[in-house]
Amino acid sequence: MSRRTLSRALAFALALTAGTAVAAPSPAPAGPIPKAPGHRLVDAYSGAPAAAQPLPGPQPPRHPYLAPDGRSGMHADGWGSATSSWSGPLGDHPEVSSEQMAPLGGECATVTFDRAGRIVTVCGTFTGFLVKLLDPRTLATLAEYELPQRPSTVEAITRLDFSRIFKDTSGGAYAYLDDEDRLVLADSRQHIVRLAHRQRPDGAWEFTVTDDWDPGRQVPHDCATWADPHPDGSCDPVTSVMPDWQGRIWWVTRQGRVGTVDPATGTIRSVRLAGEEIQNSFSVAADGVSIVSDHALYEFTATADGIPAVVWRQTYDRGTGTKPGSVNQGSGTTPDVFGDGGRYVAITDNADDRMHVLVYRRGADVPADRRLVCEVPVFASGASTTDNSLISWGDSLVVENNYGYENISSLTFGRSVAGGVARIDVRPDGSGCDTVWESAERSPSVVPKLSTGNGLIYLYTKDPDALGVDAWYLTAVDFRTGRTRWKQLVGTGVAYDNNWAPITLGPDGTAYVGVFNGLAAVRDGG
Repeated sequence: MSRRTLSRALAFALALTAGTAVAAPSPAPAGPIPKAPGHRLVDAYSGAPAAAQPLPGPQPPRHPYLAPDGRSGMHADGWGSATSSWSGPLGDHPEVSSEQMAPLGGECATVTFDRAGRIVTVCGTFTGFLVKLLDPRTLATLAEYELPQRPSTVEAITRLDFSRIFKDTSGGAYAYLDDEDRLVLADSRQHIVRLAHRQRPDGAWEFTVTDDWDPGRQVPHDCATWADPHPDGSCDPVTSVMPDWQGRIWWVTRQGRVGTVDPATGTIRSVRLAGEEIQNSFSVAADGVSIVSDHALYEFTATADGIPAVVWRQTYDRGTGTKPGSVNQGSGTTPDVFGDGGRYVAITDNADDRMHVLVYRRGADVPADRRLVCEVPVFASGASTTDNSLISWGDSLVVENNYGYENISSLTFGRSVAGGVARIDVRPDGSGCDTVWESAERSPSVVPKLSTGNGLIYLYTKDPDALGVDAWYLTAVDFRTGRTRWKQLVGTGVAYDNNWAPITLGPDGTAYVGVFNGLAAVRDGG
């Protein structure tokens, strides 16, 4: 069979399943993710166990329509703080486990936890997205639900160009668990769906669709092919969804549409940010929604009938091109709402020389010339960018440098990124910001997390290796000092590359890392 004939056959087969989501029985366990050769040539563990030193201060407020903080999604809570109130592993004889989630790929990006502690996650494969219910200890699949094919997946297979997949944030990558343990996401049909999971009388678990909203004419649906952006505007994938504090479900698209769904009535409203692109998720506070495009940071609210309305708009330095380590020419961060009462919001820019951490006052009545609190340059000249959200706690922010990472082929043969992690604090009087510490750790692409229960920041690091070993570590850094406390080897080789997935801290103290071939877990052995 020729390559062209094979491509056509694959396209036809994929097209048959592109329009429907099918509930699937639980597959047989795939087993641990295999390590690449060389894992015995690198340190399995370095450093020493840390003593828990909880951080003082209040947690972000509990969002009424999200699962409890730390359980609801990629960024942990409505404010996007990337923090968990419980302790993660302290490095006491850590134990590592993993599970392959699919024969091809299987990376689990958004990891959430239901009331019983079971994992509800979305795992991306070369053939599509799978919603999975997992046992938090064994990582065994309890139930599985297949989402419709993404156009980028179809084209990647038919053209044998898999780089397309790594630039596509649509189709379910950003999802959240709501206050009733239902997973909410936007699939590749541009439908916003809610999925519940339940145990049947025979003991088996299953997912069911409880709600399905179609934005219809407000979002172009002709997505038989994929491009970035689609040249004729006929396809505009929904990239992220989040609820506001009134219960509306907000959604954004790659080509700058911002919309709402009223779950009670099904009413859908939207506006368009002309000429702007949205590739990140967004944050929600009681008094507004913070969204960043590749041109500007916005604060939105909704009118009485649900139409998104701009409260204020602030442009930033978007640079002159897309850097290696960024998805597009713009900020790579989901906005962080933080500070007393959520008075600040922070992003990074895309300035050509050095990226800046930007902090703004959120108040609707803030004069334009007082909106910006500070812009702090971080990392080396000509080698700084991030495509991951900041950590925020109190008046502090933590940022990592992703410069040099583009996809799973970027860091093979012992290569790594420029690296760097920094903590920035807003001054108590709001007069500016200061750099508290800088670390040389290289965290290529992970969404990091902070345990406020023990004071440790968790990174997923990879150092250069002269022997060509690609070793990936869960790394704990002291929030107060920036000092690395310990590192635990998770695995070696491309299968353990996390490719933009987050670290998620579980309620039982386990740190989960979405990796290219599935999900890895690190917990103290004692």
